Amino acid sequence: MSTQPLADDDRDQPLYEATKKVYPQGVSGWFRRLKWIILSICLGIYYLLPFVRWDRGPYLPNQAVLIDFPARRFYFFFVEIWPQEVYYLTGLLILAALALFLMNAVAGRIWCGYLCPQTVWTDLYLSVERLIEGDRRERIQRDSGPWTAGKVGLKLSKHFIWIMIAWWTGGAWVLYFADAPTLVKDLASLEAPFAAYLWIGILTFTTYALAGFMREQVCLYMCPWPRIQAALTDQDALNVAYRYDRGEPRMSLKQATRIKAIGEPAGDCIDCNQCVAVCPTGVDIREGAQLGCIQCGLCIDACDTVMAKINRPTGLIAYDTDQAIKARACGTTPPPRRLVRARTILYAAVIALVGALMVYGLATRSMLDLSVLHERTPLFTQLRDGAIRNNFTLRIANKRPESRLVSVSVSGIAGATTELIGANPVPGRPGVVEVGPDQTLEFKLLVTVPRAALDGPKAMIQIKAQDLTINDIRTVQENFFGP
Repeated sequence: MSTQPLADDDRDQPLYEATKKVYPQGVSGWFRRLKWIILSICLGIYYLLPFVRWDRGPYLPNQAVLIDFPARRFYFFFVEIWPQEVYYLTGLLILAALALFLMNAVAGRIWCGYLCPQTVWTDLYLSVERLIEGDRRERIQRDSGPWTAGKVGLKLSKHFIWIMIAWWTGGAWVLYFADAPTLVKDLASLEAPFAAYLWIGILTFTTYALAGFMREQVCLYMCPWPRIQAALTDQDALNVAYRYDRGEPRMSLKQATRIKAIGEPAGDCIDCNQCVAVCPTGVDIREGAQLGCIQCGLCIDACDTVMAKINRPTGLIAYDTDQAIKARACGTTPPPRRLVRARTILYAAVIALVGALMVYGLATRSMLDLSVLHERTPLFTQLRDGAIRNNFTLRIANKRPESRLVSVSVSGIAGATTELIGANPVPGRPGVVEVGPDQTLEFKLLVTVPRAALDGPKAMIQIKAQDLTINDIRTVQENFFGP
């Protein structure tokens, strides 16, 4: 097969289309108000939550939400999570994923349009940009014009506020890892740890870059969720859609008036492009479902405003299903909406089940934890009298804010005796140790058994730790080795 050489004009054509800057226009309406409310709640929680106090009693921090790396604890109001309880984090991740699936099954990319941090901070940055530089038309004209003193001043003011927002975003993040008022004071006096300044700098840069410059590029190229979401959606999910059954054929208002006067069909869409102008990712919703559409609903507000001005019914762009639009285009009655269906019921049921298991686990969990590690070198020691000794390392965790007296005992082999090494046992009470409030005590346990009590080279014993005050018991089974 022969090939034709490329013409000079074809060689000059770029392989990819250059990215065009998106200038979203301001809009008012129901969805815009909803986004403002959600933005205010999300940012208010993020910035103010580290300063909320929660009294946990003496010896424990009083910050409501705290990730305490030095003490290896996570505090969330009345919940305290220890490192060995990382399965609660796994449960939270499962709940988050299922909630995302449920939102998608009900109404598409609700997360992307209203709750995603990229959307929230980009919305905040855009509001600052409009406040300082004006709306879409003014920004386009200014950017296409020459650089003047006024233009430089506006740009510097905008970027200064952007950097301040990004700086406080990074600053608020590190407050979740230390006592917030104390860390703010240390940061102001330059006495905070270097790691705090480092992470504030990293998060300041990423917030400034992602929300100020990359914006829709994050949704189009960096985020995997749009591609995953497309595989999870179905024909019953509500999505922001252009109702082409009503809007086509589109034409200007004057053309539509003339066409209707002679009895020919004309759609309600007047090709004003307001839906494109307000879109934060520059998507034309009239071209159907697209990767860049984050389902924020701003095009609905823009279209409804235009429809109201020209005395036409609103809802030309709305949350709808593809099958309903196709049914109306074919002149048939659209099927009823099925928000409650097998998929949504399954997601909700699994969410309820996982949530109930986590709540039950938190409500019934023991505040005393015992871990046992058998010494491997040597597995056993034979004493002069023939008795066999095994060494174990015990770690007892006290998850309560007060000291506890814990009795350590061994059962399973007749005649077994114990000795505690490095545990500072309670005087006059052999086998009893005191574990401090919210602390872990590690010590050696020596278990000695008469040779005659062993039937073979290995036997099973039970090591028990029992709180003598509230009768909280933890038991671990371990092997006892002999010759």
